[in-house]
Amino acid sequence: MKKKLLALTLAVSLLAGALAGCTRPQAQTTPTPAPTQTPEATATPTPAGEKADVRLAVLKGPSGVGAAGLIAGSEAGETANHYQVTIAAANDEVVAGLSRPDDPIDIAAVASNVAANLYNKTDGGVQVLAVSGLGVLYILENGDSIGSMADLKGRTLYATGQGANPEYVLNYLLTENGVDPAEVDIQWKTADEITALMASGEAEVCMLPVPAATGVLMKNENVREALDLSAEWDALQNGSRLTMTTIVARTEFIQENPQAVEAFLADYEASVDYINGDPAAASELVARYEITPSAKIAELAIPKCALVCITGADQIKGVIQGYYEVLWQANPQSIGGGIPDDGFYYGG
Repeated sequence: MKKKLLALTLAVSLLAGALAGCTRPQAQTTPTPAPTQTPEATATPTPAGEKADVRLAVLKGPSGVGAAGLIAGSEAGETANHYQVTIAAANDEVVAGLSRPDDPIDIAAVASNVAANLYNKTDGGVQVLAVSGLGVLYILENGDSIGSMADLKGRTLYATGQGANPEYVLNYLLTENGVDPAEVDIQWKTADEITALMASGEAEVCMLPVPAATGVLMKNENVREALDLSAEWDALQNGSRLTMTTIVARTEFIQENPQAVEAFLADYEASVDYINGDPAAASELVARYEITPSAKIAELAIPKCALVCITGADQIKGVIQGYYEVLWQANPQSIGGGIPDDGFYYGG
């Protein structure tokens, strides 16, 4: 375990570069799968009938929204595992937690490109347990002049997510619609900064994920949803789906605690089903855990959060590999230099 944790620790500094932004390398002909090293188990699984203690990290936003039912259930003693939960503001906080040599995070929600980065740069130190979120990105406009990605040419666009999925998705969609990203004045800001600019009318166009986008629409009635980037992605008919968020776990934890992993997947699926099935009630939990600023924002955002719990190696690969191929063609370093091989996908 110490060897693999050391690999994860070393990967933090490497991932910092990926999260901060990457330069586009020269085109290559075919992706090169990353090698897999499978560590040996070093501990005894949690005995049947006993609750495992699981250190879980989720992000504010959609991944946190999907876990709200699980968090509440754990507090009430109703989940199969007991969860010690961290709600983080950014992917790099979670990456750092996964690499801590003492008391590391066991399971975490991260952006899908970050999951691939971690796998590639730790020689298989993590595996993906589930796809937890599809596309949640929207172009909002304080006006009525944008009806396509091509209309962003020459405009100033305030956006969040530099160095992560939002940047790669935006660049890909612009390019595929005949716009060089350099032809758009992209101003990278935090979601809170963009919300303030759009609410005041100082900014005209932005790209934000739900639920931040929902908050802007509530604060300024003149702002409208101009483009749904999931729909723009689907319109390209490239054989992939926009897949934004995944659940990963340390490989050692998976091998040492197979029952806890299976219990987590059941707990998380139940949480997603609850959130999607009753947004009004679930929104109160989401606000209680400060995953969104208010219950009202959460209630309006949940139907657009694209929350899912797709498990099984073949099913996960079928949903996400096409997306990784698109990212690899756009910028191999966005996923750590290579499309993950089959060892990336947890099959139970």
